[in-house]
Amino acid sequence: MTKGPVRAAAIQMEARLADVSGNIAQACDLADRAARAGARYIALPEFFTTQIALDDRLHGCALPFDNSATRALKALAIANGAVIGGSFLEYDAGDVFNIYVLFTPEGVVHTHLKDLPTMAECAYYLGGNDRGLADLGDQTVGIAVCWETIRSATVRRLRGACDVIMSGSHWWSSPEWIVPSPYLRYHARLNADLMYRTPGRFARMVGAPMLHGAHCGSLVGRYAITPRFSLDMKTHLVGEAQIVNASGEIVARRMRDEGAGIVYADIVIGRTKPADVPPERFWLEPLPLLIRLMWTTQNQVCRKVYERARREGRIKVYDETRNLQVAE
Repeated sequence: MTKGPVRAAAIQMEARLADVSGNIAQACDLADRAARAGARYIALPEFFTTQIALDDRLHGCALPFDNSATRALKALAIANGAVIGGSFLEYDAGDVFNIYVLFTPEGVVHTHLKDLPTMAECAYYLGGNDRGLADLGDQTVGIAVCWETIRSATVRRLRGACDVIMSGSHWWSSPEWIVPSPYLRYHARLNADLMYRTPGRFARMVGAPMLHGAHCGSLVGRYAITPRFSLDMKTHLVGEAQIVNASGEIVARRMRDEGAGIVYADIVIGRTKPADVPPERFWLEPLPLLIRLMWTTQNQVCRKVYERARREGRIKVYDETRNLQVAE
């Protein structure tokens, strides 16, 4: 294992919905900048190939595993002796998954499939079931994606088992509807506070430092009421690219209003005795009522959106050679 502090980077993107080629270019450019600045651990956000909101174009935005992003990030990891990770929508045999890819300096790739899609995400991919532990020989990297980091089961699968946590999110705020705006603004503050404290709490419970990549910028799409009826929705992504140490202290942070960019910090890689114990419940902390209501209803409705799209043959693989969504 590496002795002493090493340079780490967490990336914050301002991606565009369904602009797969443009988002890949942005992600690879930021990862390259981080590597050239000396970072040896680099965390991209979840969904670095596209924003996620209810929008029919996303049924054609999943990529095969072998794509320009995975090739470029693998080459970057090898050339710079870096560990690089992030997630994208992967098309695999007619279905789609949210796959986190982790590239090592030796060119080895490790993967983790996010276990439970969150709300609108249910319309675009299926969940996986693996431990999310990448054995790099002299160290083990734990992988946890977005809302996996606010669930007790994720802490239990990584607790005391990894030397660093690689993470990323696509964490959006409340819909910016006119009515009832005071309550939605209050909920947005609660939601932003939850995102802010999540990496530190998760690191303390697992017992390892954590790199968290994030998204910022506006998000426009639809909000599902039923599988066939939806409302216009505009919101924003809450940012919070962070690097935290094993004690849960934030050592680098980028807020959403700072835009796209990179934060750096020197961290010690290595597991420690977890400072906190996960509770015996599903969520690590009680969630606000509106979040719980949205989680329950959106998951149910949006799963049916995915099932219908698959049944109707509307799930397509993205063809990078022509920047087109095409049938397999």
